[in-house]
Amino acid sequence: MAIKRYAALLRGINVGGNKKVPMARLRTLVEGLGCTDVRTYLQSGNVTFAADADADADAETTSARAIEGALSAEFGFTVDVLVREHAYLKAVLDACPFPAAELQGKQLHVTYFSEQLTAERFAELDPAAYAPEEFRLGDRALYLYAPDGLGTSKLGDRLSRPALTKGLIATSRNWNTVVKLVELTSAP
Repeated sequence: MAIKRYAALLRGINVGGNKKVPMARLRTLVEGLGCTDVRTYLQSGNVTFAADADADADAETTSARAIEGALSAEFGFTVDVLVREHAYLKAVLDACPFPAAELQGKQLHVTYFSEQLTAERFAELDPAAYAPEEFRLGDRALYLYAPDGLGTSKLGDRLSRPALTKGLIATSRNWNTVVKLVELTSAP
């Protein structure tokens, strides 16, 4: 039996008093799905766990749907969930096109997507209009450099509009969280 480590990224919980999910209850729900070594990080919907990788050829999708179902049953609202295995999270970290070591965590963000993105989705967006902010596409991920942080980022706001994310699950994490999720999903 092969055990792999995963991170579940919950979208839009505990933001502005909406969709409140206590982290202790989230850990219990994920443990109830048969996962082990369950840990949460921050209150914004990051949970790491270990699971039998041989059980399902598409363990990420199966785990995400199971967590969504458990959350819906427990709290009565829908939460989009992406589950990603450690190797993927590490590859996203390693492929960063920006000088992450030279930046503050609040200046660099990764938006994880449920599917691969194509440049055509962003064809109408004029990158020069948002300089010095920049974005780059990765493997089911978008890297955003926002020198003044995401809270005031005009490019970040534009990239999160439904027209660009239509039909996809998308959830963003700052660089500090990206690094921490790689650490938490590393072999114990």
